[in-house]
Amino acid sequence: MKPAATDTDVDTITRVRGIEVGHDTDGRRPTGCTVVLAKAGAVAGVDVRGAAPGTRETDLLHPSNTVEQVHAVLLAGGSAWGLDAATGVMRWLEEQGIGLAVGPYGPVPIVPAAVLFDLPVGDGRIRPDAAAGYRACQAASARAPAQGSVGAGAGALVGKLFGIDRAMRGGIGSAAITVGGVTVGALIACNALGDVLDPESGRLLAGARCLDGRSLLNARQAILEGRQPRPLLDGTNTTIGVIATDAPLTKVQADRLAQVAHDGLARSINPVHTPSDGDTLFALGTGMAAEHPGMMVLGTLAAEVTARAVTRAVLAARAARHGALHWPCAKDLLQPT
Repeated sequence: MKPAATDTDVDTITRVRGIEVGHDTDGRRPTGCTVVLAKAGAVAGVDVRGAAPGTRETDLLHPSNTVEQVHAVLLAGGSAWGLDAATGVMRWLEEQGIGLAVGPYGPVPIVPAAVLFDLPVGDGRIRPDAAAGYRACQAASARAPAQGSVGAGAGALVGKLFGIDRAMRGGIGSAAITVGGVTVGALIACNALGDVLDPESGRLLAGARCLDGRSLLNARQAILEGRQPRPLLDGTNTTIGVIATDAPLTKVQADRLAQVAHDGLARSINPVHTPSDGDTLFALGTGMAAEHPGMMVLGTLAAEVTARAVTRAVLAARAARHGALHWPCAKDLLQPT
C-alpha cells in the first residue's frame, strides 16, 4: 500500500502554479545543480546579502532594467565553476522554443543563477557543467522535489565557523503556504557558515560540533563568550534559493519579496550574511493567481517558507565522508541516546 502523503510531500515550491523543479546529482562526488523552471515566464527579483556571491544575470533583474521576465533560475554547487550549468538550462529552453523573443534570431532564454561552494566534499575537480544543467531540466516536473542531499544541496555543509572538520551536512529544502488562493513557496540550498536552528523553538538542528563530534557547540554562544572562529576563505559557504508565488508581481514587488525573504534566513541561520557567505535569494511571480493579497501578506509568507525550507534542508540531509573527514547529518545527532 502506498504510504499517505505527508506535509513535506505536498507543501513545496511546486505547489506554486507555473513552477517546476528538477535536480541533477553527480554520482562521482556530492555535488549537483537544481533548476526552477517557469516555462510561461515569471517576473523576477533578486537580493544578495552575503559578501561573497557567485551569480549570473542578476543586474537585469533590477526594477529599472528592461527585461521583464525570466524562464528559469539555476542553483548549483561547484563554486563559480557551477555557473556553467546555466548554459545547459538555456540550451534546453531554446529547444523548447522558450525565451525572450528577439525577432528572427529565435528565443533567448533568461536564466539567472547562483552557486555555492562545495569543493571540499570529495574531488573538487568534479563540478556541475552545462550537461548537468540540461539534465536537471529534463528531470523537472511539478511533483514535489526531493529534499536533502540532492541537486544543488548534494555537497552542502553547515557550521564551519570552528573548522570544516567540525561541520555537519547541509542540503536543499522546500516549503509552501497557501492563503486565500495564493501560494508562496521557497526552495533553499543551505551551505551556511553558521548554525541552523528551528525558528519556532530556537533549538539547534545542525552546525558546528563540539570536540567530541557528537554534540552541537552553539557557534553564536561561543562567539559571545569570546571564542575566536577559525580563519576562512571568503565565499566558501553560501545559502541560495528561490521564492516563488503565483500572485501577479511587478519587478519592484519581486525585488521587495526577495529582500523580505532574507528574514527567513536570519530566523533559521546564525550567524548569517557573513563575509564568507554569498547568500542570494531570487523571487519569482508567475501571475497565475487572480488575486494579489498585498505585499504585507506575501512578505510574511515568503519569510516563513524560507525559514521552513532551511530547516527541512538539514533535516532531510544524509551524512557524508571524505577521507578522514566525516560530516554527520541532523538526524544522527537528534536521535535519542
